[in-house]
Amino acid sequence: MSCSSAQECNEGINLLPMYGNAPKCEEQIKADEKFFAFIDSKFKDRKTAALSSVQSGWNYFYKNDLETSMKRFNQAWLLDSLNADVYWGFGNLLGRKNQFEASIPYFEKSLKLSPNNPKVHESMATSYGQLFVATKKTTNLNKAIESLKKANSLDKNNARILAQLTTAYFYFNQKDSANKYLNLTDKIDPKAINPELRALLKKK
Repeated sequence: MSCSSAQECNEGINLLPMYGNAPKCEEQIKADEKFFAFIDSKFKDRKTAALSSVQSGWNYFYKNDLETSMKRFNQAWLLDSLNADVYWGFGNLLGRKNQFEASIPYFEKSLKLSPNNPKVHESMATSYGQLFVATKKTTNLNKAIESLKKANSLDKNNARILAQLTTAYFYFNQKDSANKYLNLTDKIDPKAINPELRALLKKK
């Protein structure tokens, strides 16, 4: 919906997931129309274009250019709001900004659209893990473990996931479970375990 002529455009909404769900002014709507026209001239369909925007979003994310990354994920969302990776991108961007609680609904949205992506479960576990560190609430640690177990069930030979489960159970003071995942990690990649954690587990 366009803003009234008396209203100014909401600035900076392209730096918020889903444009902050903010109404767009006439100028922004016209910019979207030009964007769609350009996309329609370059791609066979908008879903394909969204895949390209998602890839661009990840490229900028890993370059630590978070503003440009958010803009690309927003463009992808504009093109295909049912692309699960868009919401995964939003969640990771919020997580990078330490907005862990705000990130979780985006991971959940991604998993509703594509429930079997272990990387999204792992990302959500990271946010819950950081919330546990900040709040010391065991409910957050439980949810982190639940997400990691789901990720592990979908990607059994991922040493990084197994190492995170080792750490989570260490925080839970469950030595048997921690050692179980330590041994599973070591079978794949012993370097995935933090040496300090390994030493602490030997002491416990």
